[in-house]
Amino acid sequence: MTANLNVVESQQIVSTDLKNILIVKLSAIGDVIHALPVSHAIKKTFPDSKITWVVEPPALEIVKMNPCVDNIILFHKKDFRSFMGFAKKFIPFRREIQDQYYDAVLDLQGLFKSAAIAFFAKSDIKLGICDMRELSGKISKPVVGDHCRGHIVDRYLDTAKAIGCEIDEVKFPLEIPEDEEIKAKEIFQRAGGNLEVPYVIFVIGANWPNKRWSIDHFALLSDWLYNMNVMPVFVGNGPVDEQRAADIEAMIEIPPINLVNKTNWAQLASLIKNSRLVIGGDTGAVHLAAALGTRTLMLMGPTDANRNGAYGQIENSLEVDRPCKGCWKRSCPKGADCLEKITVRQVEEKIINMK
Repeated sequence: MTANLNVVESQQIVSTDLKNILIVKLSAIGDVIHALPVSHAIKKTFPDSKITWVVEPPALEIVKMNPCVDNIILFHKKDFRSFMGFAKKFIPFRREIQDQYYDAVLDLQGLFKSAAIAFFAKSDIKLGICDMRELSGKISKPVVGDHCRGHIVDRYLDTAKAIGCEIDEVKFPLEIPEDEEIKAKEIFQRAGGNLEVPYVIFVIGANWPNKRWSIDHFALLSDWLYNMNVMPVFVGNGPVDEQRAADIEAMIEIPPINLVNKTNWAQLASLIKNSRLVIGGDTGAVHLAAALGTRTLMLMGPTDANRNGAYGQIENSLEVDRPCKGCWKRSCPKGADCLEKITVRQVEEKIINMK
């Protein structure tokens, strides 16, 4: 097993400025957002460095908004699932990875797929996060730093410290293109929204079923906000979220602004940035809100706030009152609606008392 490196030991690896660094962080949206501060720390410490980021297509737009990234390599995982796909795509992809030498490779994914990429990268320094899985720690040395039991953002930053970065601030480098800001306003207005009216964004879905707050709770909260002269705005992606939005709309008195499947990530970021509050489960759009500095109320059940809460405002998390909370299971083995015990009244009180 590869020996663990603590932060002090790993800083001794670097004796000169790093010029070329590879970050491997493929998915999911929230995880890629959590890794953004690593690129900022690298650029602040090594301003002349070139950062290459390997990412999967769903999170590409997030990385494109990161001004610290100089080069992006796309990893199409689905192309490697069949023999014919692997035979056709492997050599070109390996050639792209090996096109240059890297002073350091940071595997922030810690899974077999990221380990395979790190394996082929040309570098004498390959480091990973503290909790590497699927034998990825055999390729990249895990960095067990001061935050190995803390928030995932800080765990990622421990790897930046390990290559000599000084972390005096945690910054999520995100720049929304001006044309996307304009399109976001147009989409909002076409959907019946008025940007002069205060609005709250509901992130109504999540990939894990047990990260989704119930539709009847969302409906009641929507009516409550309307009575407070605040406009609810629904966002999400895919057919499941589309159906959830329709079901919620059928329950409420006044139709919300429904933007499910109507924005890309840059446009959503623009709307989030101008909202009063974002509410939802532990999912990408909610983490995007925290990264942008928007007030964020995260409703949590199977995952815990200490590791995955809205970074910088953990106090705004609401964790379900269940003894099994933080189980990290994608679906409840007991068949329970995980977040149902977080009541509408609890959320209302949290909103009223938020800073």
